[in-house]
Amino acid sequence: MTTATGADWRAWQESWDRQQEWYLPDREERFRIMLDMVEALVGPAPRVLDLACGTGSITARLFERFPEAVSTGVDLDPALLAIAEGTFADDDRVTFVTADLKDPDWPAKLPYDSYDAVLTATALHWLHSEPLAVLYGQIAELVRDGGVFMNADHMIDEFTPQINAAERAQRHERMNRDKAAGVLGWTEWWQLAAQDPVLAEPTARRFEIYGEHADGDTPSAEWHARVLRDKGFAEARAVWRSPSDAVVLALK
Repeated sequence: MTTATGADWRAWQESWDRQQEWYLPDREERFRIMLDMVEALVGPAPRVLDLACGTGSITARLFERFPEAVSTGVDLDPALLAIAEGTFADDDRVTFVTADLKDPDWPAKLPYDSYDAVLTATALHWLHSEPLAVLYGQIAELVRDGGVFMNADHMIDEFTPQINAAERAQRHERMNRDKAAGVLGWTEWWQLAAQDPVLAEPTARRFEIYGEHADGDTPSAEWHARVLRDKGFAEARAVWRSPSDAVVLALK
């Protein structure tokens, strides 16, 4: 995935998407729902904060659907940010910011004081519930009145353990079949990144920051909605669900 002049950023972007779809076969559906609700509530030319943006997957779909949108991507991962910055190098609609969401001063690094929409997907489960609640309070201050926040992530109902176990077993059976057929998983994808001449150094730094994987929480969609209301949003509820995941929308 490299050329004589550096990395093939589009190829890395696409390979990240395929790797994520191994875990989340309905990933595109949740993105569609998120953008549907952005359009419904704040219109087709939003200022968006792509929170824990990774390679910029949300921003890519945002621009494809809403060419007049602008985006700020925030992340701490140097390897995924390198892919994002390379992919969008010629696009002045997006700015990328390196920041740790556990740092209380991270909003000061943003280019705007407020946003029409703050969007995040499959990222905040890296945080435990207490720091996540603090983050939700910061997000509430960044979303303008009438604006929205959406989090698409693993959200597990603790009151249905048998359903949860059956869903998990079925999902892992599918993942094992796909992996046997040659699909790249998380570990294999990062092994390739570590071997790439351009991504090797930021990948090494990434593992110094995070380790193999953070040990966060996956509370229910109802927990997320309740905390978001407590932190200053007028309304909050799930607008999409799968057996293991949900998209929670909060309206300021």
